[in-house]
Amino acid sequence: MLELLLDNKDGNVWDISSIASDITWKTTRGGRPASLEFTLVKNSLSQDALFRYTNGDIIRFRDGQQNVFYGYIFSIDSGKDEDVKILAYDQVRYLLATDTYVFKNVTVADVVQQIADDFNLTTGTLADTGYRIATMVEDGQTLLDIIEKAITQTVISTSRLYMFYDDFGTLTVRNVEDMRLDLVMGDGSLIDYGYKQSIDTDTYNKIKLVQDNKESGKRDVYIAQDSANIARWGTLQLYQTVDEDKNAAQINELLQQLMSLKNREARSLQLEAIGNSSVRAGCYVPVMIAEFDVNQFFLVDECVHRYDGTDHTMTLTLKVI
Repeated sequence: MLELLLDNKDGNVWDISSIASDITWKTTRGGRPASLEFTLVKNSLSQDALFRYTNGDIIRFRDGQQNVFYGYIFSIDSGKDEDVKILAYDQVRYLLATDTYVFKNVTVADVVQQIADDFNLTTGTLADTGYRIATMVEDGQTLLDIIEKAITQTVISTSRLYMFYDDFGTLTVRNVEDMRLDLVMGDGSLIDYGYKQSIDTDTYNKIKLVQDNKESGKRDVYIAQDSANIARWGTLQLYQTVDEDKNAAQINELLQQLMSLKNREARSLQLEAIGNSSVRAGCYVPVMIAEFDVNQFFLVDECVHRYDGTDHTMTLTLKVI
């Protein structure tokens, strides 16, 4: 049973489950906050003069025992007709603010906790990645970009994937290996699907790293490439600068890690399926599709749930990692 609550932050909490329609919950694996959109009818609780909805009010959404969304109203769209469209975001929305930070010898958890403390945000589980970033100097960057950069550096250095998201009101960092779901998405639960192979985004067969050399006054260049894939796809080069504190062995190790991550086709699967509210971006889900001989785990890159009365469907973009 769906439960949608609106909290005015003044002691009034309203159950709007029965008067909300077209509920849509969206999550993505990085770069954006999760959102919840729904429609109310004007004056639907007019019998109670205290009922209201304003920007900043808290929205809580549950599906049975499953916590789904906890966030804040950011947009109210109404007009001449009776429909009022409401858009809420989770805490990650506040991380779109810009600021300047200098970090030294920190983990991802340290970065998230420091930013959360500075902006009065709530944290939950912050996984210990076991990797410390030597330095990060971020001038005028969004807080979310700073956190995502720390995660990217950690992923490259550890070859382990981590997910940063708001878990029902708490900023969370988890190893995606701990986000495997105990469900199987197969032909019986799928409404539609499509399979895509691409080298158009985030595929590189030549990695070029450069480092400023203060002694020589020049730049040291480190290159790794896959000649076979260059012959097949053309040259797809990734160029990055490297911190001065890294030695040659560390840079060559980074080259190999980047080649391992980037030198391959991106394979993605789009599914429309019967909804399950435990599925969100960042989860691993097992998929079985006989037509493509698919029987493996996929990482959920984007997820859109639609709740309409008793109907619940979801659209997933999945990636092979």
